[in-house]
Amino acid sequence: MTVPGTGNTARLYPVAQVCRYCDHIVDLTRSLHGHEHRVSGAAFLHNATDFDVGSLFDLPTDEYGQPFTASSRGAFQDFLKQRLAPLSGARAADAPAPGTGRAEQEADVGCGRRDPAALVKKARQSDFKGVIVVTGGPGSGKSVIALELLGELYRNNLTAVHATGSKSFTTTLQKVAGRGSTRVQKLFRYFNNFTHVEKNGLDVLLCDESDRIRESSNHRFASKNKRSNRRQIEELLDAARVPVFLLDEHQVVRPGEMGTVHEIDAAAKAKGLTVRHVNLDGQFRCGGSRVYEEWVLRLLGLIPGGPIPWQGDGLFSVTVAETPQELEAMLRAEPGIGQPPVIA
Repeated sequence: MTVPGTGNTARLYPVAQVCRYCDHIVDLTRSLHGHEHRVSGAAFLHNATDFDVGSLFDLPTDEYGQPFTASSRGAFQDFLKQRLAPLSGARAADAPAPGTGRAEQEADVGCGRRDPAALVKKARQSDFKGVIVVTGGPGSGKSVIALELLGELYRNNLTAVHATGSKSFTTTLQKVAGRGSTRVQKLFRYFNNFTHVEKNGLDVLLCDESDRIRESSNHRFASKNKRSNRRQIEELLDAARVPVFLLDEHQVVRPGEMGTVHEIDAAAKAKGLTVRHVNLDGQFRCGGSRVYEEWVLRLLGLIPGGPIPWQGDGLFSVTVAETPQELEAMLRAEPGIGQPPVIA
């Protein structure tokens, strides 16, 4: 829609914007899958009256997006009362959410999340170039941190791009986070997209799943003028003033992937760059169980010592299902709240 007095630039209708937020929340919140009706959206146009924006009410609305104005303040209050509990939410608001414990506190400091502009400002003013390496196991919050950083950097008017070596991961981010916005979709790229970019052309490059970095960005179908004589890690280091690498060193997906802390450190050192390390030693998906994490790593031979019997720690039950049907039956039989989950 266009707004009189603001030029011919089309603006997104606020209700449509809220609908997209609701879709995004439902898509990314597992507990809402199958319960989409629990989400409601509204746009409160506090500085307008029904008369001022009467034509907006001709547009379609649903539970994900309803318009209210200063003329309908009472109706808006009723809308909120129907959907919000009358009890105080202070205790719930103060409680730590999953993934906001020590791991993310460390990332706040190590990744500059509290002041993402600081490192870039230093890089611009003193020709300084910093490298950050964030390590953590599955579910430790690496991708969450990367996406939150991406948003915060842009809110601070800094140029940043999120990149991975995974087609499925990147296309999912483009589809979900960039829904309806070509500009946002372009923020999600692949590691091999930086062969011929301007050196330090970005303020920050967020390399998620850096364990999937390959030796070279070249592939057999690349034309001669698009081929590079540099290693892929060098291209990623050169692309931004502050490259950030997030990886799980125990994760290997395909042959030829060589992203490790050692490789990144060595490549940065060869360029005379300083590297800051952040270790996300908290577990999100594993509920903070160090015993369970060590048991899995030793079982898979990812740390020395060999497999050990599962002794339990009060947080997890471990058992084996012989068939998918048996696993489903075991899960359905779980009492649920207050009981340890079954890990099979």
